[in-house]
Amino acid sequence: MPEIFINGQAVQAGDDQTVMQVARANGIFIPYFCWHPNLSVPGNCRICVVEVEGEGGGSGWLDIACNMPVNKGMRVHTDSPKVLERRKATMQFVTLNHPVDCGICDKAGECTLQDYHYQYNGEPSISRDAKVHATKHYALSERIVLDNERCILCTRCVRFTKEISKTHSLGVIDRGDHSLIRPTEDGAFAKDPYSDNVTDICPVGALLPTQFLHKARVWYLKPTPQVCPGCARGCSIDVWHRKSEWKLKALDAKQNARIDRVTPRDNPEVNGPWVCNKARDLAQHFERARALQPMLKGRPVELAAALEQARQMIASAKSAVALVSNWASNEELAAFAAHLAPRFACRVKTDCQPEPGEVVEDDILIRADKNPNTAGARARFQALPDDARRAFPDDCDLVLVWGEGFNFGQLPPKARIVYLNSWLQPENGHADVFVPISVQTERSGHYTNFQGVVSAFQACFAKPAGVVDAESVFTALALKTAKVTA
Repeated sequence: MPEIFINGQAVQAGDDQTVMQVARANGIFIPYFCWHPNLSVPGNCRICVVEVEGEGGGSGWLDIACNMPVNKGMRVHTDSPKVLERRKATMQFVTLNHPVDCGICDKAGECTLQDYHYQYNGEPSISRDAKVHATKHYALSERIVLDNERCILCTRCVRFTKEISKTHSLGVIDRGDHSLIRPTEDGAFAKDPYSDNVTDICPVGALLPTQFLHKARVWYLKPTPQVCPGCARGCSIDVWHRKSEWKLKALDAKQNARIDRVTPRDNPEVNGPWVCNKARDLAQHFERARALQPMLKGRPVELAAALEQARQMIASAKSAVALVSNWASNEELAAFAAHLAPRFACRVKTDCQPEPGEVVEDDILIRADKNPNTAGARARFQALPDDARRAFPDDCDLVLVWGEGFNFGQLPPKARIVYLNSWLQPENGHADVFVPISVQTERSGHYTNFQGVVSAFQACFAKPAGVVDAESVFTALALKTAKVTA
């Protein structure tokens, strides 16, 4: 491994690394717009310029760090006077036709163009010519809007569709200051299940998701580490929601407990820096109408009464079956196994099936199993057979259904039902005992993905009144009675 010097500091480098890669690996910051660690190197923004000393301390030269291979003994300066002067000139060029409309731009607060202007330029444009105007609010798809005046032509979005999602659905038309990002005419970008990733990697406010457009300033929000439950991949994500110190008082209080946006959280073991579009739409799943009231045969009761009835039913059951949720966390599964599983013949059911029109599976991230913890659940309990009726013995007199997605028409007609679910559904009132339970964003835990990787998620919101964690339900229902055989 060759040794090089960056700002006088000796560092070890790989034979095939660039100066940018070595600097980042050693905690040395070099600014960049077009470079991305997971994309090819175009070298077109020039902001990552560094100075390289000549041999024997002679006159050196300036070059871009993103595409500069390391050589043994080379000496690089990342913030020399020459470098800072060049970066300032580069920033003047990058912002030459930029509208500088930070006050109304959704990227404000996390825009690298803002950051670099403050750090490396900080002066008004020296140009007195009129800015070149371009297309505003151009709809690349129903999900993404493009502002060409803000675009700095880093081409990250183009390279993403070529190299990562492989739809080849974005490109650059025309030349010079008339160049524009445009989608291909076949509509492939609108069908790209990973299209929203371009809004994350865009370094400016040119590409913005329509579902977050003009909804909230990022400094009002905070990200909570979560796991996407949309499939068995279990991608690491950040769920963005309102900070308590910025809560809204005059508007609908529900806006203080809503998912404002979802972004990928880099996890090399699972999803890298990407997620599919389904992850971005988690608000549509978690913000459905909730079940908030414990019930006995549709009659509202207190939680204690519902739990007591369930306890008596379990104690008196002679042949009980439990249908275990594969949206349950490892912690909930452990609590069920410790407190209730000995009383039941347990089978893992499938809570969610693919939605009409969604990509069922691909060779990038998306898995056909649309549930986050099938592996964790089946590590403890058997899978439900394809014909669910085979799971119920002839004398089955009690079924505990945990989670959604099961057709109650397949249950034994004479069996009593204990139902644990989070959503407002007709089956809630049909159960002998119904208990509303919390959802993933209201508790912390772990999921095990299809590869056996365990990922943690944290609570974003408080549970609504009347809702209880499934783990607490199992503890409350714990019975010291003999085990029921399958």
